Order: sequence, then C-alpha cells, then structure tokens
Amino acid sequence: MDIIRNAFLEGERALFFGKDLRIEDSVFDNGESPLKHSSNIELIRSTFKWKYPLWYSDHIRLTDCELTETGRAGIWYTSDLQMENVKIDAPKTFRRSSGLVLRNVDFHNAQETLWACRDVEMENVTAKGDYFAMNSRDLKISHLELIGNYGFDGGENIEISDSKLITKDAFWNCRNITVKNSYISGEYFGWNSENIVMENCTLESLQGMCYIKGLVMKNCKLIDTTLSFEYSEVDATIEGHIDSVKNPSSGRIHAGSIGELIMEDDRVDTSATIIETDE
Repeated sequence: MDIIRNAFLEGERALFFGKDLRIEDSVFDNGESPLKHSSNIELIRSTFKWKYPLWYSDHIRLTDCELTETGRAGIWYTSDLQMENVKIDAPKTFRRSSGLVLRNVDFHNAQETLWACRDVEMENVTAKGDYFAMNSRDLKISHLELIGNYGFDGGENIEISDSKLITKDAFWNCRNITVKNSYISGEYFGWNSENIVMENCTLESLQGMCYIKGLVMKNCKLIDTTLSFEYSEVDATIEGHIDSVKNPSSGRIHAGSIGELIMEDDRVDTSATIIETDE
C-alpha cells in the first residue's frame, strides 16, 4: 500500500481511480471527484473541501477526518465504507451506498443524507437535518441523536435503540421497524406504515401512531399525545396516561388512564378494539 502524507491535493479527479492508498494528514481542495472510482483507501486525519469526493468507491476507511460544507454530495454509489470520529458539515453525504459502518460521526448538516442506502450500522451518531435516511433499509442503529423532520421516510427493516429523535412525521411509509429504549418527539408519528414495534419508549406526538398495520407498543409512555391510534391495528401497553385516543381500527389498548376516548360507529367497527385502563 502506497502512503501519501501531508499533501495538498487539488484539481478535478486528483486521485482518480486511486487504489491501495493510505492518505494521512492531507487536504483535498479546489477540484471535484478527487477519489472517484477508488478502492482500498485509508484516510486518516484528512479533509475534503470540495464536492463528490468518494463516488463509485469501495473498501474505504476514514478515521479522524472531515468533510467541510463545500464537500457536498460526498459519498454516493459506494460500498464497504467505515468511518470513525468523522465530522461532516456538508449535506447529501450518502446516496445509494451499502455496507456502511458509522461510529462517532457528527452530521452538522444532514439534509437529504443517507438516502436509498442499505446494510448500515450506526453508533454514537448525531445528525441535524430533514429527510434523514429516506428510503433506506437494513439499518441497525444505537445512540443516535437526530434533530430534523421526516426522518426515515420509506425505510424498511430498521432497528433503533437508546436514541433520541426530534423529528416530525418520522417513520412514514415504513415496514418492519423496531425501536427500543428511546425518546421520540414529533407530530404524526408512523403514518401509513406496517409492523412497527416500540418497546420501553417515550413518545410525544400529535395524532401519532395512525394508519398503521401491526403496531405493537410494550411498556411505553405517551406524553402530550392526542388523537392517537386513528385507523391503526394496535396492540399497546401504555404506562400512565394517554390524553386522547381516536378510532383505532382493531386490537387492544391498555393504559393507566385515557383522558378522551373517541369511538365513532360510523367510522370504525368499535367492537374490534378492546380498551382497558387501570382506573
């Protein structure tokens, strides 16, 4: 493996088709696509200051690196990439990529990031931006802090644990979602989705958990949550109070108490849902 140290690399396609390289303490600037079509690359303490740095690449490792704000649309169509201790200020960083492992990564501008990706592991990741991880599948996530609306729209086969998500309209149009030991705040959680399992979670959501097929909630808390479960197939055990429940389509809801229960015979078969409280 060839080693490049303390280099200032500029111009379009500076290391185009680069292979078997270890790049240390270097800067890529003033030229797009510097490592396009690269493979077997290690990047250590290096910075990308221009757009499209890693497209159509594979077997990539980044440690203690940075993508600045101008390093936009940085990693597309790339496979087998690992990054650790990386700061990303640019939007649209991942698109149609697979085999990603992200540890201790900060996405300061995560607009349209991680779209249509698959086979992704994330641990200790922070992200701020709308439409994070849209249409991605086969994700395993722990200790994620997300601030931004419409998270995980269209996702499939996603496991999340020990995370905090501040995201309106999260998990719309999704299938096979499991969330454990997490906090989620955002309006209209989970609409038009199928097979969502929540365990030991706290949720805050106006009109949340509606239009879902196969919603399971185990030992969860709902705070400031109104008009919940409308037209959903639900099996929910809720600790404490629910402000209001409206027209679930079928299943069972057990809660400590329910402030307002709206069951309209002309909208749903009210006999198809069992409502239980501790009162």
